[in-house]
Amino acid sequence: MRYLLRRLAFFVLTLWAAMTVNFALPRLMPGDPASAMMARFHGRVNPEAIHALEVAFGVDTHQSLWAQYGSYLGNTATGNFGISLTYFPLPVSTEIAQALPWTLGLIGVATVMAFLAGTFIGTVSGWRRGGVVDSVVPPVFVVTSALPYFWVGMVLILLFSVMTNGLLPNDGAYDITMTPSLTPAFIGNVVQHAILPAATILITSIGGWILTMRNNMVTVLAEDYVRMGRAKGLSNRRIMYQYAARNALLPNLTGFAMSLGFVVSGAILVEYVFNYPGLGYMLLNAVNNLDYPLMQALFLMITVAVLVAVLLCDFVTALLDPRTRGA
Repeated sequence: MRYLLRRLAFFVLTLWAAMTVNFALPRLMPGDPASAMMARFHGRVNPEAIHALEVAFGVDTHQSLWAQYGSYLGNTATGNFGISLTYFPLPVSTEIAQALPWTLGLIGVATVMAFLAGTFIGTVSGWRRGGVVDSVVPPVFVVTSALPYFWVGMVLILLFSVMTNGLLPNDGAYDITMTPSLTPAFIGNVVQHAILPAATILITSIGGWILTMRNNMVTVLAEDYVRMGRAKGLSNRRIMYQYAARNALLPNLTGFAMSLGFVVSGAILVEYVFNYPGLGYMLLNAVNNLDYPLMQALFLMITVAVLVAVLLCDFVTALLDPRTRGA
């Protein structure tokens, strides 16, 4: 219990530090959203309008820094991240709410699939060390993992869209002629648009999970409790999954938790190549447009998602590994 309480306290402290840094960074950078918006109007804005923009963007220079910090904490707690400069005059929370489901559906599912498939292949590869699977599959996927996201995406577009006369779509999340709904036709269209970007993520990320799980399995199989299981006459299947794989999986959980946390940021290059309307593409637009409120909200979301994922990983580790409970 003390282990979990310590991890929870560390989570709260880190979250507060991340929020403070997130508050300070935009104020240390040159310029501000209100000035950028004023530049769009070529300076033809009166002082009252500038002040209104500063309040809307959360950078009211008429307040003290501590007052701004207090307002920032209160607004963050209530989900009020200000007005987006890129999508003015829409609120940041509205834009994030529209893009988040696309990123979770594409990047989240692809990340989980890559982890599960990589873990299974790595388990079989480590169990049958020196076999056909161990000799062929890990080297191939390790090479593919070194390939850039955007290059793999463009190759898939060339093979399955350009050279095949549009066999699979390569732009957007669905056909713009369709109205979003829960009908089978729309869902099928969304799945078709997600095949190529999801395949890009799988190809470029599965190799790391295969290699780490395979190496962990090789290390665990040399432990005494595995030898004891074999001496007791347990089946290979039980030894493989309940003895070896369960313990070999523990070091991978933290990496998987961080991967899940970074799902919120989206695979920026993948979403950019496929023009996918997720958070990664939104973050790129925010950086290009100096949209500080949107960048601030997205950076905070990424930080919170990573911290929550790591905290849940600590809970799962404590559940699977009794040694951590007494720490």
